[in-house]
Amino acid sequence: MENLTLNSFTLQLEGIKVTEVSMYPVFFFFFFSYLFIMVVNVGIVVLVFLDKNLHQPMYLLFCNLPFNDVLGNSIMVPRLLVDVLLPPSKRLISYYECVVQAFTTHMFGTTSHTVLMIMAFDRYVAICNPLRYAAVMTNRMVLKLTASAWGVAFVLVGVLLGLTVRLNRCRTLITNPFCDNASLFKLSCESVFINNVYGLTFTVVLFSASIGTMVLTYTRITVVCLTSRNKSLNSKALKTCSTHLFVYLVMFFCGTLIIVLHRFPQYSDYRKMSAILFHIIPGSLNPIIYGVQSKEVRKFLSRLIPSSKFHPHTA
Repeated sequence: MENLTLNSFTLQLEGIKVTEVSMYPVFFFFFFSYLFIMVVNVGIVVLVFLDKNLHQPMYLLFCNLPFNDVLGNSIMVPRLLVDVLLPPSKRLISYYECVVQAFTTHMFGTTSHTVLMIMAFDRYVAICNPLRYAAVMTNRMVLKLTASAWGVAFVLVGVLLGLTVRLNRCRTLITNPFCDNASLFKLSCESVFINNVYGLTFTVVLFSASIGTMVLTYTRITVVCLTSRNKSLNSKALKTCSTHLFVYLVMFFCGTLIIVLHRFPQYSDYRKMSAILFHIIPGSLNPIIYGVQSKEVRKFLSRLIPSSKFHPHTA
């Protein structure tokens, strides 16, 4: 039975289960995944800012995704690498570090949705109102959309964690490979009814807004493409929107899987791995997926990842 300690500032992370045989393969998998995420995402952002051909609203808004991927993975993966090499009893973390990690983790997940929502708006204006695109999607509008994506996420997550840090703690075991809101409020012996209500409302509002934005924008885009005889417009729409939609579906599927697995305690090991892969998979795929549709980005990626699918002459 777990010892009850009131408001302890040292917590224990349960982490993922690894044997002596699997310890180093798991470590190197996460290490090279993190290295790949850092190099490719930072490289994409640098390329967009250096190459004037990519100074377009679509790419400037896209830069929010690699920035978010770097931030989310940098808070979680390095700590995970250390814990993989430690026995469970030595996987300790301070309460304040845990709160910061939980805040950043939820910011990562929420901003993934809000950024893809503003990117959907950009594609909607570009395809449904091409003549007004330059007038609508100005630098000022790009800044407003970016600020709103991060601002909304900051407020929602701030309230989420604010409701949790007010609680007294009587447990010290985080039953997760990293800290998140649910793991933190489960440390309390007080009523967490308000936390559950707000958490559920948060999830429903975020997913409803996210799915609603995608359905509305893509329905309108589909109607425009079906009624337009402009093959060039239709080709461009298919190219950019299929990329954006695929990125959204990857992120949505990973996030939904974690939520579903939370309801089945017997699958805790699968939930833990899904939570980790929610950071790693989108962070690894986003720059590759978007690189496929851009000749300039493909040139950059071809220098990092020698592969026939990135050859620039295929543009």
